[in-house]
Amino acid sequence: MYITNCIKPFIVFIEDSISTALGKIEDNNERIVFVVSEHGKLAGTLSDGDIRRWLTRNQSIDLDSEVCSIMNTKYSYSNTTFPSDIDSLFQNGVTAIPIVDSSFRLFKIAFKNQHGIQIEERHIKEGEPAYVIAEIGNNHQGDIELAKKLVGHAIAAGADCAKFQMRHMERLYKNAGDSDDVSADLAAQYTMDLLSRYQLSNLELFDIFDYCKSKGITPLCTPWDLESLRELEEYGMPAYKIASADFTNYELLKAVAQTGKPFFASTGMCSEFEIKSTISFLSDISDQYVLLHCNSTYPTPLKDVNLNYMTRLRELSGNIVGYSGHERGIEVPIGAVSMGACVIEKHLTIDKSLEGADHKVSLLPNEFKQMTSMIRNLEIALGRKDKPREVSQGELLNRENLAKSLVANRVIPIGTVFSREMITVKSPGQGVQPNRLDELLGKVSQRNIGLGDFFYDSDINGTIEKKTNYSFKRPFGVPVRYHDYKSISGDINLDFVEFHLSYKDLNVQLDQFFSGPQSMDFAVHSPELFANDHILDLCSRNVEYRKHSISLLGKVIDITLQLNQYFPKTKKPIIVVNAGGWDFSGFTAKEEKSRQYAMISEALAELDTSGVTIAVQTMPPFPWHFGGQSYHNLFVSSVEIQDFCEENKDVKICLDISHSMMACNYYNWDLLEFVERVLPYTVHMHIVDAKGIDGEGVKIGEGDVDFTALAKLLDEKALGIQFLPEVWQGHKNNGEGFWQALDYLERYLN
Repeated sequence: MYITNCIKPFIVFIEDSISTALGKIEDNNERIVFVVSEHGKLAGTLSDGDIRRWLTRNQSIDLDSEVCSIMNTKYSYSNTTFPSDIDSLFQNGVTAIPIVDSSFRLFKIAFKNQHGIQIEERHIKEGEPAYVIAEIGNNHQGDIELAKKLVGHAIAAGADCAKFQMRHMERLYKNAGDSDDVSADLAAQYTMDLLSRYQLSNLELFDIFDYCKSKGITPLCTPWDLESLRELEEYGMPAYKIASADFTNYELLKAVAQTGKPFFASTGMCSEFEIKSTISFLSDISDQYVLLHCNSTYPTPLKDVNLNYMTRLRELSGNIVGYSGHERGIEVPIGAVSMGACVIEKHLTIDKSLEGADHKVSLLPNEFKQMTSMIRNLEIALGRKDKPREVSQGELLNRENLAKSLVANRVIPIGTVFSREMITVKSPGQGVQPNRLDELLGKVSQRNIGLGDFFYDSDINGTIEKKTNYSFKRPFGVPVRYHDYKSISGDINLDFVEFHLSYKDLNVQLDQFFSGPQSMDFAVHSPELFANDHILDLCSRNVEYRKHSISLLGKVIDITLQLNQYFPKTKKPIIVVNAGGWDFSGFTAKEEKSRQYAMISEALAELDTSGVTIAVQTMPPFPWHFGGQSYHNLFVSSVEIQDFCEENKDVKICLDISHSMMACNYYNWDLLEFVERVLPYTVHMHIVDAKGIDGEGVKIGEGDVDFTALAKLLDEKALGIQFLPEVWQGHKNNGEGFWQALDYLERYLN
């Protein structure tokens, strides 16, 4: 069972349409919605089965009818969050139970076929990031200030919660915790002595819990006895942790379960028989718990860790599992996450030499931070097992360069039926992949194909027509290279072209491609990559590298002014520039970014830009360079872009919708708010789609951009700003990707 207060995907209002309900049922995995009043009171339920039955019983179907007209008003619900009470309601195929408060408002939902727990707003289940517990325990040495310092380290390390321990010594130990008891065993006497000296009082612990909340980290606590549990319940602890020492203490386990709160339980020091017995005991009273595989040796030898037992523990409990470690180092918990651990618990200290066994197996703050960072990186790399394999953007780039294509080995006139003898396989992979040969055979050529030309998807599925006239409210163009300028821009009412320069284009003679004045406007996209793997960076810490970048951009300005002679219609041609701020190792700190922005301002001031308009391009967080993916720090945030442009009035912006959509996806920003803030400084736009955080330049209409909302905003705020569809590989087959994109955009920007 999984109980959650994340109910938004599962609720519709009484006055909502059946169509709206169908959309939510389709989107959520449980195939059900709960109908509520405007005040949140539960009124009914509606499953996909209910809708199917309604469809078969009615000849007249109106999906705009209100959902209340067909909702099920005979449903099971619970007014308690106790799992044992809810479990009995899962009958006759019911897999989701609404939970209501005393006013009958829906506030939680219990799902039978999901496993996990929720602590505050954190979902702990498969597919979610592992819940990282910083076990402070008694490593505060009885010093409340040290305890708060450790909480700060836990937060800085990225932990989800800071955990402590509470004991009522007089009730916990048979000798009332008297460490001077000469009859006590040596080990027990040592432990009682430490506890008597290094415990915080209950009031001090409550102070620490409040401190955690004020700093935005969840406090958790292990109650070692019933009296401590009572105190913690009165405080309002959101969840609990049961120590390995109490895994067979049914009295305490039952008391914790009866609070209705979720809890973790470590299995150290227990045999499989004891583990099975406790699972059997808990199955009758709760399933809102997570078992943590554990070896209670301080420190645990690696040979005794036995991470593979987590798989067995998952089978025995039928629930998610985690790992609580006492070994040295950070490798084991990272390995545990790779094996499916949804929870990681490790001890945290500021000094491993302090008195007490826990310090020896604890991580220092920098080690804990490294562990958490590696866990998060690993989780990204693990991906999802239920997601089909897709070719990543980086792979697509490499496939273009390294893979093979179907290529014409002779001239093929229009109207010719393709046969095997006409086709060979060659690099690079810029055409149809070789595995589609049979699809190509027998098709009739819709174009004249030259010797060595690639075959394209349109040769199989039909050509994409290039229209003579497109209708837009603002100037529009397409990207071109020198060599394909005439073929792509001919016979079409383009307002301008944007020359995408390679570093080799800086050394060609322009009269090879232009014989006289051209009738349209133009812009230039500066190269990112220059000779010798030099990626333009106007804010590099390397003085010589930065000087070379400035010199190269100066060369781009010179070429642009030469081009202006062939395109005299354009006044102060726009140069789109990726100014720098990338890093292959990670994102930089805010203070460093301020320095980088200042260096870009200084670099641009060194250049003579009087005859051109520099338009710095908005950037994604993870751009693709020819050397792979990097982290980008500058011109990603709309607020930073606004600040930069206010300080540098001559510098303008190229708003790249694809780049900015990816930034918004990564940082959870709103794209329309982003665009509205940047538009006052924008002179040029790349309008194209994006998917996720690094799916750049995908086919327009197949990504995350809401073009209806975007077009409305652009009509209100940006009617005069020129744009082009910068579709990745849109130039192929004489620009067919551009024509397809323009056809799509005509519906919105017209």
